[in-house]
Amino acid sequence: MTDTPAPEAAAQVHVPAQRPESNGDGGAIGEVVERATAASGRVASAVVERLRNEGSLVAERGATTIADEVVEKIAGIAARGVPGVHDLGGDVARVFAGLRERVGLGDAADDTDRGVQVRLQGDQATVEITIVIEYGQVVRTVSDAVRAEVISAVEKMLSLQVTEVNIRVDDVHVAEA
Repeated sequence: MTDTPAPEAAAQVHVPAQRPESNGDGGAIGEVVERATAASGRVASAVVERLRNEGSLVAERGATTIADEVVEKIAGIAARGVPGVHDLGGDVARVFAGLRERVGLGDAADDTDRGVQVRLQGDQATVEITIVIEYGQVVRTVSDAVRAEVISAVEKMLSLQVTEVNIRVDDVHVAEA
């Protein structure tokens, strides 16, 4: 009778021993590969998320797709029009906009969507706005007015339902005397 290997023996996998030239750094290399894979996965996920971030309006004879940049621009224009709002965006965004304007690469007025981020899902929009308020203005009054203007403009012009408008007051502008 011939010897047949037991089923357990057939399922065993041979793992080669670590090569001597690796000097035991196989774990470190594996960690580096894991971190690189995780980082590239996060970047890819962010790119896919940005590409998927579109609003859509379905009609009888077709669909209209609205890019998030369109919503950001409309929300930015609406927010800038509120009395008491000096500017949009955080410190870094405003510094870069000022530098671009000084070297002739653009006008600050072209940055209507600076400080505005939008998350679109179907026909619903969530808006995040960072503002600089004028000194002497009541923050709650200005932020309520910004919220109302943004909701009104986006819903009226784009027929999207605005579910949230979150406002971050980043700075206070003091007029030069």
